[in-house]
Amino acid sequence: MKARHRRFAWIGAGVAVLGVAVALVLNAFQSNLVFFFTPTQVAQKEAPQGRPFRIGGLVEEGSLKRTPNSVDVTFVVTDTAQRVPVVYSGLLPDLFKEGKGVVAQGSLGSDGKFRATEVLAKHDENYMPPEAAHAIDQAQKGQGVSLSTLKESP
Repeated sequence: MKARHRRFAWIGAGVAVLGVAVALVLNAFQSNLVFFFTPTQVAQKEAPQGRPFRIGGLVEEGSLKRTPNSVDVTFVVTDTAQRVPVVYSGLLPDLFKEGKGVVAQGSLGSDGKFRATEVLAKHDENYMPPEAAHAIDQAQKGQGVSLSTLKESP
């Protein structure tokens, strides 16, 4: 084999290895990608069925129900326009409260309930996840209610 052919073979092998590496990285990235949806988007069927995603908004007042002698809880996440019931089995964060911001990760069941595998709560009085704050502002534009009004209410 001539030196020229050998060089082309090495270049071809290098391109093939690089292509396989890029394919593996993109596959890993795609399988770990988790999108954020609002209750309105979930109600409009924009959220994926059978695939994990995040839902965010406010925990509806009076919706938190705990199962006695268990760590199972149910609550409703709302963006003030739509509501999505959430089922979670585990310990809730200390800052989890009704009327406050929350982001839950999990998947939507065929019964319309969101089955959360992880629940995240805000970390101080003024914080709300940026995606949730934006979603709530968008949902309230037609209702004349501002996010600051919701944050100030006890």
